[in-house]
Amino acid sequence: MSKSSTKVPLTDKDRRKQISIRGLPVLENVASVKKTFNRHLHFTIVKDRNVATNRDYYLSTAYTVRDHLVGRWIRTQQHYYETDPKRVYYLSLEYYMGRSLSNMMINLGIESELDEALYELGLSIEELEEFEEDAGLGNGGLGRLAACFLDSMATLGLAGYGYGLRYEFGIFQQTIKDGFQCEEPDDWLRYGNPWEIPRPEYQIPVNLYGRVVDQNGKPKWVDTKVIMAMPYDTPVPGFNNNVVNTLRLWSAKAAQKFNFQFFNDGEYLNAVSDQSLAENVTRVLYPNDNYMQGKELRLKQEYFLVAATLSDIIRRYKHSKFGATAEIRDDFNTFPDKVAIQLNDTHPALTVAELMRLLVDIEGLPWDKAFDITKRACAYTNHTLMPEAVERWSVGLLQHVLPRHLQIIYEINLRHLQEVAARYPGDNNRLQALSIVEEDGDKRINMAYLAIVGSHAVNGVAQIHSDLLKTTLFKSFYELTPEKFQNKTNGITPRRWLVLSNPNLSDAIADKIEESWITNLSELKRLREFVDDEIFVREIQRVKQENKQRLAEWLLKTQNQKINPMSIYDMQVKRIHEYKRQLLNVLHIITLYNRIKLNPEGNYVPRTVMIGGKAAPGYHMAKKIIKLVNSVGKIINNDPVIGDRLKVVFLENYRVTMAEQIIPAADLSEQISLAGMEASGTSNMKFMLNGSLTICTLDGANVEMAEEVGNDNIFIFGMTVDEVEKRKREGYRASEFYEKIPELKQALDQIKHGYFSPENPELFHDVVNSLLCDQGDHYMLLADYESYIKCQDRVSELFKDPIAWTKKSILNIAASGKFSSDRTITEYARDIWGVEPVRHALPNPHEGRPGTKNEGEATHGSSAALQDLAKKNEQ
Repeated sequence: MSKSSTKVPLTDKDRRKQISIRGLPVLENVASVKKTFNRHLHFTIVKDRNVATNRDYYLSTAYTVRDHLVGRWIRTQQHYYETDPKRVYYLSLEYYMGRSLSNMMINLGIESELDEALYELGLSIEELEEFEEDAGLGNGGLGRLAACFLDSMATLGLAGYGYGLRYEFGIFQQTIKDGFQCEEPDDWLRYGNPWEIPRPEYQIPVNLYGRVVDQNGKPKWVDTKVIMAMPYDTPVPGFNNNVVNTLRLWSAKAAQKFNFQFFNDGEYLNAVSDQSLAENVTRVLYPNDNYMQGKELRLKQEYFLVAATLSDIIRRYKHSKFGATAEIRDDFNTFPDKVAIQLNDTHPALTVAELMRLLVDIEGLPWDKAFDITKRACAYTNHTLMPEAVERWSVGLLQHVLPRHLQIIYEINLRHLQEVAARYPGDNNRLQALSIVEEDGDKRINMAYLAIVGSHAVNGVAQIHSDLLKTTLFKSFYELTPEKFQNKTNGITPRRWLVLSNPNLSDAIADKIEESWITNLSELKRLREFVDDEIFVREIQRVKQENKQRLAEWLLKTQNQKINPMSIYDMQVKRIHEYKRQLLNVLHIITLYNRIKLNPEGNYVPRTVMIGGKAAPGYHMAKKIIKLVNSVGKIINNDPVIGDRLKVVFLENYRVTMAEQIIPAADLSEQISLAGMEASGTSNMKFMLNGSLTICTLDGANVEMAEEVGNDNIFIFGMTVDEVEKRKREGYRASEFYEKIPELKQALDQIKHGYFSPENPELFHDVVNSLLCDQGDHYMLLADYESYIKCQDRVSELFKDPIAWTKKSILNIAASGKFSSDRTITEYARDIWGVEPVRHALPNPHEGRPGTKNEGEATHGSSAALQDLAKKNEQ
C-alpha cells in the first residue's frame, strides 16, 4: 500500500506518490531497495544511521539507483559489441544536465518502489533530492538541447555516445546583491558525483604547441606538450527500454604530475606547476558571451575535446566485432558506415582537421580518400544567425597552438577553392566569399566554413532559421552545395519536461489518453477531443492552480517574495542578452505600473512578471538590464497604491532545477526576440508542453508553434523578418517611436531620469542612450513596443475568462507533440546519420545473456579473445 493512500486529505506531495504513471510499489522490490540502500550506507558511505547526514542518505539513494542501471548499462554495451551497429557520436562543448536522480528513476520505472522504501526508512525523497548539485556544464539552450538529445537517443535505442568536457566548475552561481548580478564559482563536484565512473585505463594523450618538420617528405608534428585526457562515464538511460547509453566527459590531467628535481631544489610551487597548467584546460566552462576570438584557453578546450574523442572513436572502430578473421579493423573504407559524428555548433569544428590528421599522418591514407571519409562521417548543426557569434580563430594563435592543423586547414581550403574556381572561373568575389581563410584585417579561420566544407550535412534548428541560413550567413555555400542543407527543428524530452517536472498534469493526461505519449508525444493531439469536456477543463485548471500555489510558497521560502497566486504568472527565463529583449518586457512592466498609478481605481488583471537568467560576466549591458529589472521591481513591489496587482520578481540563479519548478506554474511564456534573431528556442516548447500560452514574435520555433496550435491560440506581435529587413534598409530611427508614443516616452524618461534609481539618477543613462542614439536600438524594441503592448492587453482580457483561457491551454498541450526531441532525433537518424530507431526494448538484465547465469557474469563462457575485446573497447 502506498503511504499516500493512508492520509486524508491528500497533500500534493502524497498525490505525487500514487500518480498512475509511476504505478504502485511492489512489496518485494521495496524490501530489496531498502536492503541495497542500507548496504550502500554501510559499505560505500561507511556510516551508520546514528552519524549519517541527509547528504549521506542522498548518496546512498543515488548508488541504489545506479545499481539498477549497471546491469542494463553493461548489457547495452555488450549488445552494441555483438551487433556492431552504426554508432552516433554527439560532440558538444556543453551539456546542461541538471539533476539526475529523478530522471534516472523515472526512466528506469523504479520511482514508486524507491519512494516507498525511503518512506519506510523515515526519509523523504523530495528532501534528499535537494542535496544533488545541478550538473551545470552549459550556458543555456545549446547545452540543454544536448542533454535532451542524449535522453532521446537512448529512448530510441540508438547506439549514441555523448562526448564533452568534465568542467571542474560549471556555469557560475548567480547571486543578486543590491540588484546587481554577482558571480560565484559553481563547485559542483565538491561532494563528489555518484553518477560518474572514472576510466583511467582509457586515458588519451593530447598534443599541443610544438612545430612541424619534414620527415622523409612527410610532415611530422614534433616537440609538443602533452596533456592526458581522462574519461569519466555517466549513464544515460532510455525510457523503459533497458537501454543505457554513455556520456563520456574528458578531464585534463598532467602527463607528469610532480617534478622531483624542482622539489629537491626547494622550488615547491614549481614542482606541481605543470599539473596545474595542464588541468586548467577543463577547470571552468566559458560563459557564452558570443565573443570567443583570441582566447587561447578556449581553443585548447575545443581541441582537447576533439582530439581525445576522435582517438576514442577510432579505437572503438578498430576493435569492434566485425568478423573472426582479423583482430582489429584497419580498413577505413567502412568508417562512415559505422561512425556518424555530429558537431553541435562550431565549437567542435576542429574535428574536420583532426580527423584528417589522424587519417593522413597516423593511418597513412591518401588525402582524397581521407577527406571523402571525413566528409561522409561528419555533420554540422548551426545554432546562430548572428555573424559576430560565429567562431573565428586568428591564424597566429592556431600557428602557435596547433601548427599541423593550420597546415591541414590551408590544404583543405586550397583544394576547396580549386573546385570553386573550376566551377565559377574568374569569379574572385565568390572565391573570397567561400574561403575558409578570411583575409581582411587579421587573418582568421572561419570555423563555421570549415565545418561546412568538411561535412556532408549542415542543418539549422528551426525552419525559419534554416531558410535564413541559406539567404544570409551561408548564402554562398548554399548556392555551391544546396544538397547539404537541411532543417531539424529542435525538441525537448517529455520525460524531464512533463513527467518529472509536472506529475499532476502528466497524471491528468494519462487518465484521458493513457501513457503512450511519453515516448510518442504526437499522441497528445488526442486531447483536442476533450477541450469541451467540462470535468477535464476543471481538472487542468486545478493542476495549474496547485502548481501556481506551490511556486508562490517556494518563492516566499527561497527569495522572500510574496506573490498573488490568482495573478497571471508571466515568465521570461533565458540567458540575459539584448537580442532576447528582456528590456522590452521591462518597458511593458513600467507601462502597466504607470496605468495603475494614473487610475488607481481602475479594474486591472493582476500580473506577476518573473524574469530569470544569467548574463555573461563581461557583458556590461546585460548586467545593467538585470539591475534595471531589480530596480523597477523594488519601486513597484513596495508601492502601496499597486498592492498585489503588479509584482516583479527576478529569479536568482536560474538553472535546470529551477526551470522544473517554475515552468509548470506559468500562465504566459515570453518569447519576444526580434524576428530573425533566435535560431529556435527551446524554453518556448517547455512552456507550451506544460500548458502556458505564448506571447511571441514570428521568430525561431515560434513560427512552427503557431502553425501547430493555430494563430487563435497564441499571441503574436511585432514585425516579421521581411519587415525588419525593410525597416533596416530604409534607415531605422528609434527616436521617431519615442516621440510619437506617449507611454513609451514616459517609461524611457523615467528610466533615464532616475525614477527607478533615486539613489543614483544617472545609473541607467547608458541603457536609454543605447536605444535612442544614432544607429541605436539594434534589436528594434521601440519599433515593436506598440504592437507588444496591445498584444499584452489581449492577454489580460482573455485571462478574465478562466474557462476560455484553460481551453486554449489544453489546445497548446495537444499541439506540442511536434516539439519532442524524439521526433528531432528520429529525423537526424534517418536523414543525416543513416540509422533507424529501434523501438523494441532490450531484455531485462535478470533474464541473462545466452550462455550466462547472471547479469554480473556477462562474459562467462565466451572466448578469451572476445572477453578481452569486449572489455577493452566497448567502454
